[in-house]
Amino acid sequence: MASRNVGLLVGRCLRFVPKQTQQWKYLSTAHSLNSKQLQTEVQDGVGIITFNQPNSPVNTLNKAMDAEMDEALTTIYQNPAVKSVVLASAKPGCFIAGADINMISDCKTAQETEQLSIDGQKLLAMIEKSSKPTVAAIMGSCFGGGLEVALAAHYRIAVNNSKTNLGLPEVQLGLLPGAGGTQRLPKIVSVPNALDMALTGKNIKPVKAKKMGLIDATVEPLGPGLKPADVRTLEYLREVAITTAKGLAAGTLKKQPRKRNMVDKITDMMLQYSQGRDYVFNKAKSTVMKATKGKYPAPLEIIKVIRTGIEKGPDVGYAAESKGFGELRMTNESKSLIGLFHGSTEAKKNKFGKPKNEYKTLSVLGAGLMGAGIVQVSIDKGYKVLMKDMNSAGLARGQDQIYKGLNTAVKKRKITSFERDRTMSNVDATLTYDGFKDCDMVIEAVFEDIKIKHAVIQEVEKHIPEHCIFASNTSALPITEIAKASKRPENVIGMHYFSPVDKMPLLEIIATDKTSAEAKAAAVAVGLKQGKTIIVVKDGPGFYTTRILAPTLAEAIRCLQEGVGPKSLDKITKDFGFPVGTATLIDEVGVDVAAHVAEDLGKAFGVRHAGADVGVLKDMVSAGLLGRKANKGCFVYTPGAKDRVENEEALKIFKQYSVAPKAENTPEHVAMRLVSRFTNEAVMCLQDGILANAADGDVGAVFGLGFPPFLGGPFRFVDHYGADKLVDLMHRNRDMYGDQFLPCQLLLDVAKSGDKFHK
Repeated sequence: MASRNVGLLVGRCLRFVPKQTQQWKYLSTAHSLNSKQLQTEVQDGVGIITFNQPNSPVNTLNKAMDAEMDEALTTIYQNPAVKSVVLASAKPGCFIAGADINMISDCKTAQETEQLSIDGQKLLAMIEKSSKPTVAAIMGSCFGGGLEVALAAHYRIAVNNSKTNLGLPEVQLGLLPGAGGTQRLPKIVSVPNALDMALTGKNIKPVKAKKMGLIDATVEPLGPGLKPADVRTLEYLREVAITTAKGLAAGTLKKQPRKRNMVDKITDMMLQYSQGRDYVFNKAKSTVMKATKGKYPAPLEIIKVIRTGIEKGPDVGYAAESKGFGELRMTNESKSLIGLFHGSTEAKKNKFGKPKNEYKTLSVLGAGLMGAGIVQVSIDKGYKVLMKDMNSAGLARGQDQIYKGLNTAVKKRKITSFERDRTMSNVDATLTYDGFKDCDMVIEAVFEDIKIKHAVIQEVEKHIPEHCIFASNTSALPITEIAKASKRPENVIGMHYFSPVDKMPLLEIIATDKTSAEAKAAAVAVGLKQGKTIIVVKDGPGFYTTRILAPTLAEAIRCLQEGVGPKSLDKITKDFGFPVGTATLIDEVGVDVAAHVAEDLGKAFGVRHAGADVGVLKDMVSAGLLGRKANKGCFVYTPGAKDRVENEEALKIFKQYSVAPKAENTPEHVAMRLVSRFTNEAVMCLQDGILANAADGDVGAVFGLGFPPFLGGPFRFVDHYGADKLVDLMHRNRDMYGDQFLPCQLLLDVAKSGDKFHK
């Protein structure tokens, strides 16, 4: 239910969510010394430090790396034979991915975290203050502390390919750049660009980075030869960096200042005066407050620290940066976001191991919004996909959706037109089952009706090989019921995608008691290759995400019956931190879909999903008030109009089913009515074994339903809010509204013991 139309709205909150992603004497030109985290050598007067963290696809800044880097830099800079330095990586896909999050998580106090920042600042100051020109050779990911290392260098070169990205994503962990990034970046790029990078954590591609002044030069990648293309390119980058370092040392190459356009010149002039600085930084603060409603302290602290450095100089600026870094680490918001990072990292692993069979060819049944979306994220990752629909019009619509999605990536310069066309060649649109005999997995995305699902699985099994996995993209129908029509129920599994599939990160995989280990491993493997963040849940009505959303929407309908207007309800829930108001959510889901699921889950769970009169939704459906798809639901949607008005027809229905409020419906009271039911149902899912652990529950709620990331998910919310406090609130609401507010046993147990879901 939740997945169909709300993804773009949920995506608004995910911008602040974390995403994915170590003593010797002078060295001679003929000698190379190796350590655990890096290698150091000297070639023709150029000292080369190569980061190469063992047993890891990426390099990260940890205490071992920092210690070795300190020794290596000290040795190289003191070596009179060394005239210049190159900082490089031995990994084609990564320069330095950032600081080790565990190193930050291990800090127990603000002072300990602050000292971590101070140590990082001192280390990188050694690079910046050296009289020997230092060149950073960047290929692959260069994020956070990795970019701060590069910023400390005197010259930066990056490979111009799709895998090279630069950014400061610390804000997505509720932190700020803590190794000098807030102070160096505004001197290297314009202040507005520095603010934009630090406040959003966005990735910067090499061409744009060069234009901004973030890097000084780019090199084009090489094609394959005797060695793989990425290896040849990395070697070429190293050669260019060494030549550049020699030129800088000899004075034959001069670093060119950043080109400033008229806007840059005006901004720089404005920043010389307090009124101008007020304008620039207040504008940034206003933008942040509009986007976050003040729920995230890190962006505001970043603005403050950057301004401090500009106004009071680097010494005060660095001190403010390290102090802010330490204080932010202790906030609940940072703890929540770091918790989500750890949870989503685990959700990128296949806990079931590598599947025995190879899954190369997929089939997708249904070329509608969901089906075409699933095809797009599959062909984009190299899968060959058969896309089947009942008629040519449906296939054409699906192909058009996929092409538009890929073409958007071309317009944004994420891929080339050649790559778009090559990707499109991976899909074979068909009206028949020809070719299904070679399929390794079928994903059905047909209408949400159990009879249709049964008919589809029976027909498909006539044409697929015995090893083929059948996955259903259903948002609420129990997989156990769907599998009853199958000859091979052990091969049947649920793969619940969220729309739009190419933008929403979550994939909820549903396993029954009969689902084989191979089917689970295969589904996770395919989902991971598609780029998804995955939670695996046990089968049951509504699974996890739809099940926890349903009682929340029921309480929202009850509030509408009590006279809380749709606009007021939207404001209350958005002010709490949700990316989209609940009344709007009902319209986006579809009133007919909401009515259908409310009735089905109401039968399955009884009073716990009660509270509202489902007749409200049924009457809205009868009146044609189906939500946004019908241009009228709780609101009236006028094409081209920015504002929406409350739908008078809907208001009349709410009034017909009106009930007297049991208490004053203050914003806090209404918000906690909805959130407490959402959270209680999530805890109930853990109690029932639907969820394997609390971390999966947090990841699913945030990445699938838009639960406020700064709260970390329903389980971390309980930890911070207090289980005992939440139980008391629910008992009071139970006395007023009924047993739908009865806390589940696990929540009662946690409240009584004082324990936490996240230790």
